[in-house]
Amino acid sequence: MTRFLFWNLNRTDLHGFVSRLAHQENIDVLILAECPTDPAVLLQTLNANSSDYQYAAGNCGHLLFFTRFESSLLTPLFESHRVSIRHLTLPGRKSILVAAAHLPGKMNFSEESQMIESVHLAQSIDEVETTVGHQRTILLGDLNMNPFEAGMIIAGGLHAVISRRIAERKTRLVQRQKYKFFYNPMWNHFGDHGETCGTFYFEGSEHLCYYWNLFDQVLLRPDLLNGFVPENVRILTSIGDSSLLRDGQPDKDTLSDHLPVTLELKF
Repeated sequence: MTRFLFWNLNRTDLHGFVSRLAHQENIDVLILAECPTDPAVLLQTLNANSSDYQYAAGNCGHLLFFTRFESSLLTPLFESHRVSIRHLTLPGRKSILVAAAHLPGKMNFSEESQMIESVHLAQSIDEVETTVGHQRTILLGDLNMNPFEAGMIIAGGLHAVISRRIAERKTRLVQRQKYKFFYNPMWNHFGDHGETCGTFYFEGSEHLCYYWNLFDQVLLRPDLLNGFVPENVRILTSIGDSSLLRDGQPDKDTLSDHLPVTLELKF
């Protein structure tokens, strides 16, 4: 099993917490958004008691990658300011694509603009899949949209569905054009079944207020579902004895306003 972790650090220097979390969860591929810490400092902290991690350098301004694998096995195939799509080629296993994104937030982008960004992201993933010749793709990141929003669901966007059975159809036709599915297991994390109802909390003064949002998500292409069970996606709320919550919400004053998300996958 390979373990992935994504965390938006909200421009806060949390290198000690990141290191503890990576080792606690036995993470193989660590992806950080809005990380203000120099990668060299983070790498030194990750390897304070061992030489487990390497920095997998790239040109995406919003994302940093660290890995327990040889960094050359996590090769960037497409990068922009907010997106990095990597080819993970482990010996003796089928390769997969690891896509990560930190899409624009609602403070600056309308729902329509966010939807267009999701279309661009979907097109970039599709082009890389065509280049490598397979659709074994995972997408992790702060997508700044909830699973039910248009950019997540529309056929020309991420086309991420709530149903595994539907996703296993792989594609659907709209106006005689085929669109690939993603499966979105994050729907399972809405509601009061755990310590948290999402990854990001916002209590606004408008009439419409969701309070909890699932902006930080993990999506999988159908070709990877044989090695996946829903319990292997988790929203983390503590690092050892240290809670990431304050008054039941992400501790944005001390830590981050986002909670980390992990994925464990067999491929």
